[in-house]
Amino acid sequence: MQLIERIYELARIEPERAALIGEPGESIPGYSYGTLARAVEETADALRQCEVTVLGLYADNGPAWLLVDLACQVAGVTLVPLPVFFSQQQLAHTIETSGMSALLTDDCERFTALDQVGEAQAEMAGLALIDIPAAGAVALPADTAKITFTSGSTGTPRGVCLSNETQFDTAAALAQRLELLQCQRHMCLLPLATLLENVAGAYTSWLLGGTVMAPGLARLGLSGSSQLDVAQLCRCIDEYRPDSLILLPQILKLLLEQIQNGQWRPARSLRFVAVGGGKVAPDLLRQARSCGLPVYEGYGLSECGSVVALNLPCADRPGAAGRPLPHCDISVRDGEVMVRGPRYLGYLNDPASAQDEWLATGDLGEFDSDGFLHITGRKKNLLISSFGRNISPEWIESEILLEPGVLQCVVLGDARPHCCALIFARPGTDREQVEGWLKQVNEKLPDYARVHNWAPLPAPLTFADGLLTANGRPRRDAIAARYDETIESLYSGVSA
Repeated sequence: MQLIERIYELARIEPERAALIGEPGESIPGYSYGTLARAVEETADALRQCEVTVLGLYADNGPAWLLVDLACQVAGVTLVPLPVFFSQQQLAHTIETSGMSALLTDDCERFTALDQVGEAQAEMAGLALIDIPAAGAVALPADTAKITFTSGSTGTPRGVCLSNETQFDTAAALAQRLELLQCQRHMCLLPLATLLENVAGAYTSWLLGGTVMAPGLARLGLSGSSQLDVAQLCRCIDEYRPDSLILLPQILKLLLEQIQNGQWRPARSLRFVAVGGGKVAPDLLRQARSCGLPVYEGYGLSECGSVVALNLPCADRPGAAGRPLPHCDISVRDGEVMVRGPRYLGYLNDPASAQDEWLATGDLGEFDSDGFLHITGRKKNLLISSFGRNISPEWIESEILLEPGVLQCVVLGDARPHCCALIFARPGTDREQVEGWLKQVNEKLPDYARVHNWAPLPAPLTFADGLLTANGRPRRDAIAARYDETIESLYSGVSA
């Protein structure tokens, strides 16, 4: 059953059931399934009258964001979510390359300096509708319903064209796996412009007949791409009492620290917490579970509509990404993870990009004897030491990041005799503490993977400065260029 059909079915059967909750005091605080279905139809009619074919959406998390998303599906409009943490240059690039003729936003000032953008013409779903008069025609693949922009290796956002079918098949596969957990209240913690939260979070919850809770990012304690007030996040979780959440590894680490410091106790309502977006150390998962967080690692990518493998309470292996979901096939060829099934229609302005049946993910991995997929690193991130050893930096980084005092870590060592690291430690953490932790980590690693030296980063790596991807992964080439002198000093014996 398609998502819209499911929502309309629930609107007929249980019109008063809560479908979408925002924040008290908002212009649109929430909807039942009955009122949501009506609002979707009204907004879809308004989009048709405006004759918009490609629509940008730049807004805070909340009911309005998801209402527009659903209305675009009904009206046949291609939606282009714009991450709120994109730079002005990235927003301009996204607007220009997608061919959007209008955008809806709750922050008009963000766009006044952009040449492509005109004046606000009207209001729709509580958001300002801004015209883009200079929009150029862009040839999109047939059935493109959403263009989700991910950060390419150069930092220029790259548009992934997705059909509704691919998104719904992903959500349906997740709903099939999660149905027995009876997760009826999902809180959107990641920005809704993130496909993981949009599809795996909201869509899956609605297919299960649940309630999607979408407080604003400030209410969650989030700002920018990597700033988090974890105490505020804990208060928000306590207030909304969700059954399920989706976390990034760094958020999980900060929540665990709050628990271990006696500053927070996980909400008893939590039944399932998915964590993805990067490799998670098995010990971190075990520690979180022992403290009352039911955390399970998954794996996916935008090109496949988000999640393709997931651990579950009935099929779980810490350290693995889980077993493949029923809507896709996964294989490993020459060490690289390949996925077949629901997938993207191609990259924007690159029609030949989605021709092959199997998608080469660029991730290195392997299956164990029980069918669990293990992601061992990135193909292009593979370090080959001057002694010919192949080393995945993510493997070492995940072990180092188990220490609460280490907030960020980038391991180096390509064409070098040994590994070194750049580390950003929590303020107040002295060098001796980091040294002691690295010694403990090295004792668990084989000799060729041990970190021989390290240097402190003067500031955290961020998306805004081009050193992290939108999902929080390090841009290794950019980091190497920015800190080339520091890195050279690590290998020349000069003290950092």
